[in-house]
Amino acid sequence: MDPKPIALCGPRIRLEPVSYTHTQDLFEVGREESIWRYLPTAPFETPEDAQNWVQTCMDRNDRGERVQFAVILPESGKAIGSTGYIDIDRPNRVLEIGSTWYGVDYQRTFVNTECKYMLLKHAFDDLGARRVFLKTDTNNARSRRAIQRIGGVQEGIFRNHRINRDGSNRDSIYFSIIEEEWPQVRKVLEEMLDRD
Repeated sequence: MDPKPIALCGPRIRLEPVSYTHTQDLFEVGREESIWRYLPTAPFETPEDAQNWVQTCMDRNDRGERVQFAVILPESGKAIGSTGYIDIDRPNRVLEIGSTWYGVDYQRTFVNTECKYMLLKHAFDDLGARRVFLKTDTNNARSRRAIQRIGGVQEGIFRNHRINRDGSNRDSIYFSIIEEEWPQVRKVLEEMLDRD
């Protein structure tokens, strides 16, 4: 298993390795404070903030630490958020889907379901992953519901996992999908996408 920056195409979403060409779009959608409430990054206040974020992602992609994607709406060509493979454990064929955020207008739409479907399908079917995991702040009820909705199985809570930007404590709740569960999860996601 060796994830590399690659474009992934679905019926309504395209995932492209994040690059400078996405900076302005990501700046425009990434200024909203609520997007970043549970993430370590602050909202983009200037185009330079977005450019620095993109540069950090590109550097991590180049080093093989992550594969961070821009989420693109093909009909407009606009980037509306980002997601990626982040905690990549190549020898054990395990990775995390995370660092996910979308513009407010695209939350609670088909976008997250389709992105997760493409990332899980690529991880299990193309890369041969054994386990894909996701985590979120225990206080982020919306994210927890979304992960469970796509088939994530709750594993446990890392207490005092991080210190949030505001100085408060973050406990992280972990979910996973393992290779034996993927066929059923894929079926559920495909049915969800057909309904959306």
